[in-house]
Amino acid sequence: MKKVLMKVNGRSHQFVVEPDRILLDLLREDLRLTGAKQSCDRKGQCGACTVIVNGRTVRSCITKVANLDGAEAITVEGLGTPDNPHLIQEAYVLSGAIQCGFCIPGMIMATKVLLDKDLDPGTEEIKKALQGNLCRCTGYAKIIDAVKLAARFLRGEITPDEIRPDPSKGIIGVSLPRPSSMIKACGVAEFGADVYLQGALELAVVRSPHAHALIKSIDISAAEKMPGVAGVMTANDIKGTNRNGDLLVLCDTKVHLVGDGVAIVAAETKKQALAAVEAVKVEYELLPVVKTIEDSLGENAVRVHEDGPNLEFSQPQIKGDAEAALKNSDVVVEATFSTSTIHQAPLEPEVSIAYMEGEGEDAKLVVLGRGINIHSLKTALITSLGWENVRYEEPFVGGQFGMKTAFTTEGIAGAAALHFHRPVRYVCSLAESMMMTSKRHPHIHKVRMGADKNGKFTAYTTDFTVESGAYSFGGPLYLTRSLQMLSGPYDIPNVHAFGRLYKTNNASGGAARGAGPPQSNYALESAVDLLARKLDMDPLELRYKNTLEVGGTMSTGEVAEEWPYKDCLNALKPHYDRARKEAAAFKTGRLRRGVGIAGAAFGIGGPYPKDQATMAVEINEDSGLTVYGSAADPGEGNDSMLSQITSYLTGIPINRIRLVTRDTDRTPVVGSASASRITYMAGGALVMAIEQFRQAMTEAKATTYQELVAAGKPTKYLATKVCDTTPMDPKTGQGKFYEVRVLGCQMAEVEVDTETGETRVVHMTAVEDIGKVINPLNVEGQMQGGLDMGVGMALREEYIHTVTTDYRSFKFPTMKTSFPMTVITLETPRKKAPLGAIGVGEFVLLPTSAAVMSAIHDAIGVRVYDLPAKPERVLAALGKK
Repeated sequence: MKKVLMKVNGRSHQFVVEPDRILLDLLREDLRLTGAKQSCDRKGQCGACTVIVNGRTVRSCITKVANLDGAEAITVEGLGTPDNPHLIQEAYVLSGAIQCGFCIPGMIMATKVLLDKDLDPGTEEIKKALQGNLCRCTGYAKIIDAVKLAARFLRGEITPDEIRPDPSKGIIGVSLPRPSSMIKACGVAEFGADVYLQGALELAVVRSPHAHALIKSIDISAAEKMPGVAGVMTANDIKGTNRNGDLLVLCDTKVHLVGDGVAIVAAETKKQALAAVEAVKVEYELLPVVKTIEDSLGENAVRVHEDGPNLEFSQPQIKGDAEAALKNSDVVVEATFSTSTIHQAPLEPEVSIAYMEGEGEDAKLVVLGRGINIHSLKTALITSLGWENVRYEEPFVGGQFGMKTAFTTEGIAGAAALHFHRPVRYVCSLAESMMMTSKRHPHIHKVRMGADKNGKFTAYTTDFTVESGAYSFGGPLYLTRSLQMLSGPYDIPNVHAFGRLYKTNNASGGAARGAGPPQSNYALESAVDLLARKLDMDPLELRYKNTLEVGGTMSTGEVAEEWPYKDCLNALKPHYDRARKEAAAFKTGRLRRGVGIAGAAFGIGGPYPKDQATMAVEINEDSGLTVYGSAADPGEGNDSMLSQITSYLTGIPINRIRLVTRDTDRTPVVGSASASRITYMAGGALVMAIEQFRQAMTEAKATTYQELVAAGKPTKYLATKVCDTTPMDPKTGQGKFYEVRVLGCQMAEVEVDTETGETRVVHMTAVEDIGKVINPLNVEGQMQGGLDMGVGMALREEYIHTVTTDYRSFKFPTMKTSFPMTVITLETPRKKAPLGAIGVGEFVLLPTSAAVMSAIHDAIGVRVYDLPAKPERVLAALGKK
């Protein structure tokens, strides 16, 4: 033990610490300064824990307190408060740099040290200073903008008040700061691991080291006797179904994946729980492992699950006669394209907290987690409680990108709270999160595409396989989504597709930004590019020629309504002409440049029949308005959208609008904050509820709460939006799946090093028509973040189970890999949408990988077909390996 005297945020403290006590734990656990975050398993890889010590940035997750005697530390809480923020915090808020906000305290502290030394840094200086701080949401563009704006503030060139939007001068189409942005900038927004409940037990899970094995016995006796251990649970202790689809909360007789949960340890501290995990003895009988789709095929193949075949699902899509059309085509291209398994990589690993509230029949299990609507129902089933006896609250979420729609930690925490009759916290490590969560499904598409001699598409076929992994986190749904958007923005008269989903003992596939269409669109747009080359036609011109027109039919049989794809191509054209001209000067030598384009059409709403959402509005006694609906905001900007729509339609100032969106006991069901559905679905229901409220106010001739009550009118109004959609026909793949679609196109400019195979993105340009833009800054941020994620999918990102365990092995995008971007929004109002507005975040990912790969082809003259385009694959294509 060592005595340490140090200052934290200007206050003197004396600590007596163990030699290995780290600063992050001291700040969070002893001082409850939770602005600094834990993300990278104390490897110093992410920068979320950054604080300032003696004027320098340090990664508090690897800094030992014993070495800080006499030091002075500053955390983000010591920099400023929501009522009195630092100018850097103001700059981050006003620049739109804050989405989920998990990385922001660390970013701000790194910015403080940079600007203390240099009040006029350039982009490269900013990148260098912040290169150790990771962000998954923004693509770093708005972070860089925030640093530059903060420098202007500190130089005295401009003040925050001079650029702060005035809500009285406009609400829709105005870049108002997100409602939660300032508390995130000041480090006081509560994320899951920031919640500490008195008397809470810490949980750890015993996980299987084997991919496929029978469980012969579990010996918990030694673990139960260890210091601080309150108990150990196995599957026999779970009172309900213990099942979410084919995934068990705790495996009972068999494991199907390295990382499957076998037992839960509850202890007074996390350290004690982890030590006890090592004392649990599990005897396994190893089984053959299904490593690939090829292993899963055939009558004699080992079954991953005994109660079903390895072929989990299959679905065709048929429009016209593709085979006949291909035979009669003047030009046909044929190729096989593949995509990789990808971790969604939000910076915040999973966290779930649970406790019992009340007594007897009125007792409720309260879970702090994500996906509050669907997860509350699943928790009820797992624990044998009624749905009315489960309450979900959602803390702020550090990104999700589809991953946290999967039911993972919530069942563990809920079952443990019910079993131990004490509050519990289950805070995952990054390695554990990567191991147990669902990933982007890998696809293999064998495609053929035909055209006549004038370049008109005649047919498109794809025979594709999808690896589901060990468990089905919605695999059939996401394969179906691939088909729902298969033909993109094009008029293809004949289409034949057949998708098959196979079980293996690998990482499970699930929701990931775009969820299916990014993979199928990569194959389609790559085939379009190959066709353009074979026709010797400009790729942009080929897309013009084959754009679906209003009234035309997609491969699903749906009829195009608003379809502004040509407008998007028109907006891209001057950028395309400029880029082609510039790249022409770099076609020889070691470093070669290329340009690639791609487009997409993305359906908005849940990918299932009759998607619906319910919202409510209530006038308060002060005549402000409360908006109710379980439309939580993990970073997309949902809070801004709901607030701005409400203020615009009611005339009530935005600072008098209150949102209640994170508590199932107080909110109607909206559904998942995913699939870019919240603006369209929750926003649509909100508009309907406000219409009822306004009608009541008009009938009562009221302008205040008191006048409405005096007229005998209700103060609360509720409405439900239901989509007019159908299931997919199992034989033809036809149906009506979406009421509106986003359309757009992108261009990639790349530079390829022909000696090393490295590809550098020089510039990305994205054009997207999303209907009415409610908050331009939020839309830009979503587009920029999506572009960065799409480039990662194209060039670097690949998850290999048990090998990819941290951000470095995943090749997480950094400031160093970031690139300039131009984002352009067009506004064709959608008639069925609230104020004409639809979603933005998911679409962005669809065109990117194909645009990048086509740009590589343009640069070096040969194609790389498999994602990601790692240097060795580029060199192999060049014949240099």
